[in-house]
Amino acid sequence: METRRASEVEAERLVEAYADLILRLSYTYLKSTHDAEDVCQTVLLKLMGARTRFEGPEHEKAWVVRTTANACKDALRSGFRKLTVGLEAAPDAAVPDEPDSGVVDAVMALPAKYREAIYLHYYEGYSIREISELTGRSESAVSAHLSRGRGKLRTMLEGAYCGQGV
Repeated sequence: METRRASEVEAERLVEAYADLILRLSYTYLKSTHDAEDVCQTVLLKLMGARTRFEGPEHEKAWVVRTTANACKDALRSGFRKLTVGLEAAPDAAVPDEPDSGVVDAVMALPAKYREAIYLHYYEGYSIREISELTGRSESAVSAHLSRGRGKLRTMLEGAYCGQGV
């Protein structure tokens, strides 16, 4: 009984610590709340069943980010995804409104490599070196992706947010 309670406490800790991070990162890849929720569940289950001993909270978080990115890439390559139609194609289906934010929309419109670098750097606070380690890309590639992504954002936003550090 005590082991079961310890497992429940650990599961609650993991969900509280990482569910939001996993959902947000998944959404940047998949652009679908439902798909992001599926990936979140998958990653949390992998984390709960992981036999890996983490060196600390940062190592655990890095594992979560890398596993989430890989799960999203797997979902994007999945044959099921290619054979299905989005909800917007279904007649009379009410789709919830997206939050009204020009910057978020612009970031989501970027190509995946720029979107990933910008998300991890600005939303999650990772350094270029850390992003390089997480994504398996060189530091110069990550730096170039950030620079080019910012350039594309400036163009897309037509300077409206440049005073705010975009």
